[in-house]
Amino acid sequence: MSTASALPVEQEGRAQLVPLLLSISKSTRAFLALLLSEIDLHPGQDQLLMRLVPGEPISVSLLADQLSVRPSTVSKMLDRLIEKDLVQRSSNDSDARRTMVRITPDGEAVRARVRSVWERLDGELCAALENSEIGSVVRTLRQTDEVLAVKLRRLR
Repeated sequence: MSTASALPVEQEGRAQLVPLLLSISKSTRAFLALLLSEIDLHPGQDQLLMRLVPGEPISVSLLADQLSVRPSTVSKMLDRLIEKDLVQRSSNDSDARRTMVRITPDGEAVRARVRSVWERLDGELCAALENSEIGSVVRTLRQTDEVLAVKLRRLR
């Protein structure tokens, strides 16, 4: 029996979304970690690389907001990506207090590989669903993500 099927769907008339979302998140992260290890990345580094647009520097603080993490977390992630020559960090030309990040050519190549990893995982997940179910699942997950993002923004 899988973990997801062992979770209660309803308890006292209410859906039990949190245990199910936690299980999905944990399984997705573990599966993704295995795939990312094939391209020498750790979970989270993929998301950071995918937020970077070639030729467009972005501030560490904006990157942290987009990833819903603290700037210090982004800085630690950047240290590891800089060691691999995937990103560069520099001062902002107009405000030396702001640190900017840009993707390197090597980073762009790894970013393309991340996209392939995501597409591979997405394909495997979609293959387990009926075509008619995919749109509904995506809409529901987007709605859930937006609800959680709004609540999180209010708490920060």
